[in-house]
Amino acid sequence: MKALSLSLPTITATNSNLNYGSFSAASSYASLSSLQHRPSSSTTLFSMKKSVVRVQAENEDFELKQVRDMAAAKKRWEALLREEKIKVLTPKEAGYAVQLSNKPLLDVRPSNEHNKAWVKGSTWIPIFDVDNGLDIGTIPRKVTNFAMGGWWSGMPTLSFDNSFLPKVMEKFPKDAELIVACQKGLRSLAACEQLYNAGYTNLFWVQGGFEAAEEEDLVVEGSVPLKFAGIGGVSEFLGWTDQQRAAAAKEGWGYRLVFSARLIGLFLVADALFIGAQQAGRYLQEIRTH
Repeated sequence: MKALSLSLPTITATNSNLNYGSFSAASSYASLSSLQHRPSSSTTLFSMKKSVVRVQAENEDFELKQVRDMAAAKKRWEALLREEKIKVLTPKEAGYAVQLSNKPLLDVRPSNEHNKAWVKGSTWIPIFDVDNGLDIGTIPRKVTNFAMGGWWSGMPTLSFDNSFLPKVMEKFPKDAELIVACQKGLRSLAACEQLYNAGYTNLFWVQGGFEAAEEEDLVVEGSVPLKFAGIGGVSEFLGWTDQQRAAAAKEGWGYRLVFSARLIGLFLVADALFIGAQQAGRYLQEIRTH
């Protein structure tokens, strides 16, 4: 196997080196089956109970399949790294390779992350992208994703992009020294596996993803720091992500005050809505009594 034409320290990949996360319930390793339920007027309550049990069973089966899929994928990825079919780079080493040797960097993140920040000169081809569909199969997945933490993390429902491999093949020859990266390192491993199976033999995985990079490691463009591209939702608004807490430790109290003010504002809005609901309830009760 050819190596990058750049002097880099040797990195040995072990199980503890891998930065594994878990796909959300809507990550496209499995899909939630839609349920059809048409109760008759005489069996409504019984049918509703059956529907609840069925939904719970579907969710349990879905989560179990997801765990099994991730366990199987983890073993495959470990084997590819252990056998050095995929080489490992740190973000700093990837930055050297891109800036000094002009090596291609393939960004496989979904659009919601890439649009916030990206490495200058990189090629963006997502392996999973935001699912904007509203069909009967997508809506249950979006609801499940939101209920299982999407509201907090801001992570949208993602679907596998079937055009990923054709787009990469159109852009890069199979003997290209290709550096593959994502936000945390998980999807880029999945992308490396796809590319290796398609015949790419000079693959380099960025360990830990862009989230592990320091500001000086890569030349970045976009509206936010590269570390912040993967955060969102209520946690980002309140400044309760690990990335924001690390930034607050460097920036000091001025940075923290912004998010403290947001938290106070959120409590005030919640109080106002609660008081308003009480007043509306009393008003409706007075109308009924008269």
